[in-house]
Amino acid sequence: MSSRFFRSLSGFATALALMLVIWIAAPAAYAYDNPDLLPDHPTPVIDLADSLTTIQRDALEKDLNEFEAETGWKLRVLTQYDRTPGRAVKEFWGLDDHSVMLVADPRGGNLLNFSVGDDLFELMPRTFWIELQTRFGNQFYVRENGEDASILGALESIKSCIRQGGCQVVPGLPREQWILTLITSVIGGVVFGFAAQPREPGKVFSWQWALIFSPLWGILFIAFGIGPVVTRTADWLPLLRNVAGFALGALVAFLSPMFASSASET
Repeated sequence: MSSRFFRSLSGFATALALMLVIWIAAPAAYAYDNPDLLPDHPTPVIDLADSLTTIQRDALEKDLNEFEAETGWKLRVLTQYDRTPGRAVKEFWGLDDHSVMLVADPRGGNLLNFSVGDDLFELMPRTFWIELQTRFGNQFYVRENGEDASILGALESIKSCIRQGGCQVVPGLPREQWILTLITSVIGGVVFGFAAQPREPGKVFSWQWALIFSPLWGILFIAFGIGPVVTRTADWLPLLRNVAGFALGALVAFLSPMFASSASET
């Protein structure tokens, strides 16, 4: 029984020592709500992580001040790494329902986070902010373009949507997203082509089967292939390519029995 007591006492001492080590080795934890990190002058940008160059920061401060004077919407930017003023920025900037704070912190899986005032949700729904975060804040985008491009790109999308009276989706069609829409368009065409193959002698086109499978190829082509394109860009070229991909997939699938029969005859 005494040995069990000493083992429990030893475990407690180890845990206590570990807590003391963490407390001593991580004094930055005090900065979680540290108003001393706030600047001594009004500014819409607090760049504690040095994500922006001096020229970029000065230009962004001027741009955000002009945007607020023009529209009345308050956009603020905070970059941080091991130091953060925490909740003190809310009072410093006077954040309210008519404001957005972009927080850039590379320690998480995504660089960007947004503190959005309730009035903004009338213009851009919550899905907009999730898409904005995943598009500009993901690790691949940041690695290829840099933290500065991620921050500035997200801000441009927000300003563009506010100026046009709101957005349901993030404007612009990234190449990766367009490739996904092209793939779904081609697959939709393949489904359409297979469904339309004639199944009775004398028939050239089986429109009944194509109609039966329309929910499947329609979702692939219209909802996932065309919808994301027309809602994000006015450029006709991605739309034309997706339509061509659908037609090509349908043609190959529709003519595949002819290719198979000619190959078997040879």
